[in-house]
Amino acid sequence: MQGSKLYVGNLTYSVTDEQLEKLFSQYGQVKEVNLIGSKGFGFVEMATAEEAEKAKEALDGYAFEGRNMKVDEARPKKERPANRSFRRY
Repeated sequence: MQGSKLYVGNLTYSVTDEQLEKLFSQYGQVKEVNLIGSKGFGFVEMATAEEAEKAKEALDGYAFEGRNMKVDEARPKKERPANRSFRRY
């Protein structure tokens, strides 16, 4: 694994940042937790790539709050066009 940021998916909508931080901190230092609204996914950044790898191996498929989490290395953000406005004629 190259990076220390993980994608975490298939979460229940009620999961909090604090719950994820507590869970992932068992595998190393958690630098940041970022849940995306109530979409059922988010990102966890660990202090090192090694800690991220340990967390991924341990938690991918782990039953958490009634659902099996999907944990994988986060992909870099794609560049989006600056002007995304939609014009209707």
